Amino acid sequence: MTFVTAQWNRLLAIVGRLSTYRLVLVALSILTLLSLVLALFDRVAPSAPALLATFVVLNAVCVAVDAVGQRLTRRTWRIESSLITAGILMFVLYPTAEPTGLMGVAIAGALASGSKYVLAWRGRHIVNPAAFGASALSVVTLLSGAQGLGAAGWWVGAPALALPVIVLGFLVVARAGKLRPVALFLVVALSVNLARVALVYNGAGAAVDVATVISSVLWSSPFFFLAAFMFSEPLTQPPRRWQQFVVAVVVGVLAGAPLTLGPLVLGPEAAVVIGNVVAFAFAYATRARLQLTFVGRESLTPSVEELSFRASRRLRFEAGQYLELEVPHPHADARGTRREFSIVSAPEELPVVKIAMRRGSQSTYKQALAEIEPGRRLSVTGIWGDFVLPRNPETPVLLVAAGIGVTPFVSQLRHLRLSGGARDVVFVYVASGAEELAFRHDLERAGIPVIVFTRDEPTALPSHWRWAEGVRLDAEGLQRVVPDLASRHAYISGPPGLIADLAPALEHARGLTTDAFAGY
Repeated sequence: MTFVTAQWNRLLAIVGRLSTYRLVLVALSILTLLSLVLALFDRVAPSAPALLATFVVLNAVCVAVDAVGQRLTRRTWRIESSLITAGILMFVLYPTAEPTGLMGVAIAGALASGSKYVLAWRGRHIVNPAAFGASALSVVTLLSGAQGLGAAGWWVGAPALALPVIVLGFLVVARAGKLRPVALFLVVALSVNLARVALVYNGAGAAVDVATVISSVLWSSPFFFLAAFMFSEPLTQPPRRWQQFVVAVVVGVLAGAPLTLGPLVLGPEAAVVIGNVVAFAFAYATRARLQLTFVGRESLTPSVEELSFRASRRLRFEAGQYLELEVPHPHADARGTRREFSIVSAPEELPVVKIAMRRGSQSTYKQALAEIEPGRRLSVTGIWGDFVLPRNPETPVLLVAAGIGVTPFVSQLRHLRLSGGARDVVFVYVASGAEELAFRHDLERAGIPVIVFTRDEPTALPSHWRWAEGVRLDAEGLQRVVPDLASRHAYISGPPGLIADLAPALEHARGLTTDAFAGY
């Protein structure tokens, strides 16, 4: 299990170099170019002219509607969002070069982009725009009787595109951190769809060729594309994993066996919309856009500083969760204008919200964040995460912090102190040097055993702290400094590459939960 954790974090370290938006756009661009090539050899159903015409119309309409919507709502224009919406619709709608069909394509694109501003709650869209646009087009076509307008075709479920969709989709899911709910969705959707197809065969009195049916469901279904590029969208997911699992089951069942309401068939796109509504019902309070007013910063170590904000309204979070902070700035690099930060402050400190960051990064985002002045308002697009301590306070835990990965643990320890809670905690702190031990005051006030792994020996350590004295942090070294490791649930937080290196050292722990910081 620790081997899988290590490899997963090594992959996350690679894909984390791009923002989720940029990675999705790159993946959709590759799939579009590949589809054009395949169309020339008749390996996909749409023709190359139809693909090109649909591509042009979708991008023009989505960009135009988003430009107007963002101007009216005074938001920063994010052209990537427009291009992603168009790119997804490209594979959901059936491409055409016919004037009436292109009108339908334009309607779907306009409704998809418009939904970001109309179907929104405090600045954040409620449903996946592409799923809504495709669903709305089906309704428009049905009500108008103009069949030429078209509807969702899901031609992306072509055997020739299956492998590229799976590979690129896997990278997108890894970057979004939604592997488990996506896997559950696929299991449910594929199983339900397999059973549905088998029932159709039986109903028609035909023999069921299990191998053929399975092959058809796996390689000719749209579920892989839907899972990676629509279902996994972070902005329409609820904050907790168990809630994401519930949504995965709902969407999986509805996508695998579409419902029929009179003449209207609720296809996979409608399943996504319904799942989005369920997700919104779970977490409407935390899914709303929140404004944070910057108060000030405090230097903690030569490379780490703590940033303090004041929330514009009431919010809820659990110690150990993270927020996504948007810092609009010109000429953003490939990692975009958003980053995820563990919340350093405890829930008891609200309305003050604190995060920490490492200085010296060359990213345009970090440079922009380093230049903000007190009074500047920034947007939080959501609060997520399951990196929380066990519900049972009797469960012994081991907390392993690598560098800036100390931040979620600081929130948890502050919460324990301020709420009067108590736990059996052992803390292992890995830093490049003694001068880089951030939040020493919080750790000292927690009164827990702390083992420090640094190149040089820290000075004036409290009585319940000890330096590892050059012990290597591997399985043997960890067992030496934490002899009761097997009885503890281990939590490790830090850069994904470092987590990958340290994960094997925790193979003897009672359980393992990780929190990787991607995109830095």
